[in-house]
Amino acid sequence: MLTRRHFISTTGALFSAPLASAAWAQAEDQGGEVTPLGEAGEPPARKPISDRSMWSAWDARVTPANYDPATSNPWGFHQRFLPQRVEANDGLVPGDIHVDAVARYLYRINPDGTAMRYGVAIAKGNLYEPGTYTIRLKRKWPTWRPTDEMIEREPQAFEQFADGMDGGPRNPLGSRAFYLFVGNRDTYLRIHGTPYPRSIGGRASSGCVRMVMAHIIGLYDQVDVGATAYLYSA
Repeated sequence: MLTRRHFISTTGALFSAPLASAAWAQAEDQGGEVTPLGEAGEPPARKPISDRSMWSAWDARVTPANYDPATSNPWGFHQRFLPQRVEANDGLVPGDIHVDAVARYLYRINPDGTAMRYGVAIAKGNLYEPGTYTIRLKRKWPTWRPTDEMIEREPQAFEQFADGMDGGPRNPLGSRAFYLFVGNRDTYLRIHGTPYPRSIGGRASSGCVRMVMAHIIGLYDQVDVGATAYLYSA
């Protein structure tokens, strides 16, 4: 477990002020079958689906008109949570992800010594789990099922989804998801898009790291399976 002192001495020194411009890239998914696991949970009895024929339409639906990642903000949160390119200290591994749980930022390290920074929301209460994880899977428009623990904790909110939810704009995992593992063990923690973009900057999820759907669409193809994700203490 990372301490607050460790967080202050590491993430606080990793990144500097934003740079003037950013490069953006998006590509079509070449992945396989969508895994029926979500923000957290065991495989459900009914296997939800994600309709590939709808992916492009859903992408357009969650992307603002005349979208500019650095300026588009129909969601109304603070401008600092918009994507920005920033400098990163030497020694950070390109492709890795760092989540600053205090400032509510996610950084993806670039090969040129910079990083792309995005605003995020983290888990509420004591549900946030700092640690070092490996991204073993990534999915477009993933399906979702709450864990048994989530259903037991909040049955009124989650019991109706015990059989899982199909992928789509109303799905809690949103447009994209990165699946966090420790070794070969799925932690059921995700970095994912959210249908609740106004939660960005806050503590809102049941364990995962949330991003704006349009933002994670832009990030998705920049993150490789096998990358390390560092979630620092809140």
